[in-house]
Amino acid sequence: MTPTPTPPTTANVGEDLRPADDLHPRPADVGEDLRPAGDLHPRPAGAALRLRADAVSLGYDGRLVVDGVTLAVPTGRTTVVVGPNGCGKSTLLRGLGRLLKPRGGAVLLDGDEIGSLPTKEVARRVGLLPQQPVVPEGVTVLELVQRGRHPHQGLFRSWSRADEEAVAAALERTELVALAAVPVDSLSGGQRQRVWLAMVLAQATPVLLLDEPTSFLDIAHQLDVLDLVRRLCDESGATVVMVLHDLAMAARYADHLVAMRDGRVVAEGSPAQVVTPAVLEEVFGVAATVLVDPASGAPVVIPRRRIP
Repeated sequence: MTPTPTPPTTANVGEDLRPADDLHPRPADVGEDLRPAGDLHPRPAGAALRLRADAVSLGYDGRLVVDGVTLAVPTGRTTVVVGPNGCGKSTLLRGLGRLLKPRGGAVLLDGDEIGSLPTKEVARRVGLLPQQPVVPEGVTVLELVQRGRHPHQGLFRSWSRADEEAVAAALERTELVALAAVPVDSLSGGQRQRVWLAMVLAQATPVLLLDEPTSFLDIAHQLDVLDLVRRLCDESGATVVMVLHDLAMAARYADHLVAMRDGRVVAEGSPAQVVTPAVLEEVFGVAATVLVDPASGAPVVIPRRRIP
């Protein structure tokens, strides 16, 4: 997307705990894609890394926010970035989506430095949902979702049946068909968030970058959105990077979890590898007990106290 203006047992997670993912064996690893062990969703053999940050530093004006981060995003998997407020999660996502130019290092898309690629080409490969995007005045739901198809238009290619089908599918998946003719600026915050997600879905890119996609949504719609993202990854092989604040949701939906603090990556791996008492103390400054959801096998955090 081109930028617009402006689920427990009392067992602690440890070395003897097998993540739920391990209940379903997967094929041998393929390539250096940093897939966590025990993935439920194996990706095709030979799939190459599409998106990578190499020693990337990012900031605003004179302030450094992301400091030398290297991250290989596993292709065809869901990566979730977590961390305290101000740690650089959203800034990193903006750098991965070419909304911020690195002060150092490089972001690589399919092996090419992303800044060297034409804007429209990047928009055909990477869809980005930023935090609180600005709603164009008077634009209807349908019109905004249709904008997701703009990167696919060109001098010799006008609106097509494929565009219509992509927009219709995005509206259906986000339960917005009945609101297609309604102005976006008259909707609730949660409804607006679904419209923006629909636009990114209509863009139909192999890489999706989603910054707080469950903002303003009630718990039912949070589950709907994250289930939808999970299906996109599983069914179409999309590569997804999300920023989430909710550790329970992050641990439930991530294949690969990245924990940040003070502009650096502190830990990354499967949710069971990252959501541990030690990491939670280092990243969030809290003492916590980590349990296991008996239904999903995902780690569940029980905060105990803040550590000064």
